[in-house]
Amino acid sequence: MSARPEPAPLGRMLLRQTWGELLIRWRLPAFSATSLVLPVVLFSFFGLPFAGRMTPSGLDIGALLLASFGAYAVGQVMVYGFGIGVAVERGQRVDVLARATPLPPSIYLAAKIVVGMVFGLLSVLVLFTYGAVVGGIRLAPEVWVNVIARLLAGSLPLIALGFSIGYTAGPNAAPAVANLVYLPLAFASGIFLPLEQLPAFIQRVAPYLPTYHYAQLAWNAVGGGREPLGTSVAWLAGYTVVFLWTAARAYRLEAQRKFA
Repeated sequence: MSARPEPAPLGRMLLRQTWGELLIRWRLPAFSATSLVLPVVLFSFFGLPFAGRMTPSGLDIGALLLASFGAYAVGQVMVYGFGIGVAVERGQRVDVLARATPLPPSIYLAAKIVVGMVFGLLSVLVLFTYGAVVGGIRLAPEVWVNVIARLLAGSLPLIALGFSIGYTAGPNAAPAVANLVYLPLAFASGIFLPLEQLPAFIQRVAPYLPTYHYAQLAWNAVGGGREPLGTSVAWLAGYTVVFLWTAARAYRLEAQRKFA
């Protein structure tokens, strides 16, 4: 009588699944190139002309804008990567294939989150290196590390937002939905332009947007924040709960439709 096969260790499964997800994303230029290059291009237009200029309080405007586009860079990886990626995989029935394997759903989702963090880190490192070399922006090493750590740790609500889009929009509609959601949020939060230059009604709405509080994490790290760190964390935690509930509900409905 043959012995019952032992399941693979969860750590090994996570490592293999993460490597596979990483290769998939890296081999998609529409995702990998956009994630790494687009924030640099946008910073070149909106931020680089202000490098070296100072506010009356002595804050480097270039550093503040670099933190802003760092928030945009990590956010776009999370919203587009999870939103469009999950929707496309649903359309290709990859979830059905995964359901037929011994891979636990938790490992499947955890691998996607790890890959999102890796690409988010790469994106912000490329952007910050460009800002330092081309724009001459200088910050203390601990400030660079603090900004990056805050952006990665604070990206949970944007990951949840991406999953919400991925499980509610179809593969053809997901890119449009992701753009219609994330770009207005970024603009209205003061990431591309200072809030003072935006219409008055957007200035009133901005403090209720998740991307506003997400950008505050980076702005606070370089000395340009508008609210205490605890306030930003509380808002982001609340949005994480809301978006996770939306994603989980959409996932359950999808599972009932396909596997019930």
